[in-house]
Amino acid sequence: MSQTVFIVGLGLIGGSIAMNVAKKKDCKVIALDPDPKTIDMAKIQGVIYEEAEDFKSGCQQADILILATPISITIEYLHQLNDYSLEKPLLVTDVSSVKNNVLEAANVIKNDQVTFVGGHPMAGSHKQGYSAAKPHLFENAIYVLTPSNTSNGAQAKRLQELLEETKARFITLSTKEHDEMTAVISHFPHLIASSLVHQAKEWQKTHPFLEQLAAGGFRDITRIASSNPTLWQDIFFQNRTLLIQMLSDWIDEMQELQSLLQDREAQTTYEYLLQAKQYRDGLPAKEKGAIPAFYDLYVDIHDQPGAIYKVIQQLAETEISIKNIEILEIREGITGVLRISFSSSKEQKMSYDLLTSRGYEVMMEE
Repeated sequence: MSQTVFIVGLGLIGGSIAMNVAKKKDCKVIALDPDPKTIDMAKIQGVIYEEAEDFKSGCQQADILILATPISITIEYLHQLNDYSLEKPLLVTDVSSVKNNVLEAANVIKNDQVTFVGGHPMAGSHKQGYSAAKPHLFENAIYVLTPSNTSNGAQAKRLQELLEETKARFITLSTKEHDEMTAVISHFPHLIASSLVHQAKEWQKTHPFLEQLAAGGFRDITRIASSNPTLWQDIFFQNRTLLIQMLSDWIDEMQELQSLLQDREAQTTYEYLLQAKQYRDGLPAKEKGAIPAFYDLYVDIHDQPGAIYKVIQQLAETEISIKNIEILEIREGITGVLRISFSSSKEQKMSYDLLTSRGYEVMMEE
């Protein structure tokens, strides 16, 4: 059965979803995006069939509506659905990383033609916009579904079938389960990373050389602080109640840790660190989670002209895609180390085998 899929927002997530839906022969994709260049590019690439005239007309044409917009805008669109006269059923979903307020809006929709199943593809990139979209973005990633009061298992299954080309792993959670877990492993770490950067910025006023020392491990653990501030401001305030609670718990945790140091509790401090190591080491290493993972190689390079270029050239000739490159001037006493990041373990292993076979000293981060 042929169906029309209306996607609002062709950014990183919406664009990547559109690329997958467009592969299905029974789907016609129409879209709405504030950037005309994005619409033109998606048309040229055959990702969308046409641009919707506006939100209302797109909904009236569509069988399925995907809201790939910031959370506050998604909620506004859900409210508008009450005002539209629809001649056929409309299945609606979103991609929001906070579900509580979205589901509240969905649960009060009075339009009998509308059913809603919340969605959150837990994958991303350090890049933004349609130019960063790619069809394999969600491969092996967890895609959470949160059904509303108006939906049932049939609608959730229909969404999975629509998005089967993403090769994501679908799970169903309640709104409470989803928001609490993403707060712990995604939203709160972003807050902490940003606070660590601010702390370093203050200390740099006293120690100007601090910026050079921060190029290694500190840069790693605060990488997520480089994310889109507008997007994350919206996320923080949509999930503010949970984050305030977690900040309170975090402050208590830091005070306990402070007490261990003040009271010279060496053994208890060791046990604290050991328990953290054991839990962290037990986390799945090769799974995609709420925060985008990177697969790194460390390549020893000589301090001579063209050394970095030669490494990158060999990977490019093999058509291996690189996500990030960084020279680590200090890493456990080793100098001249090039760190290359990849988006998949397959590309990491291919690069390791290639560079090792050509005489490079390479370490692959497991």
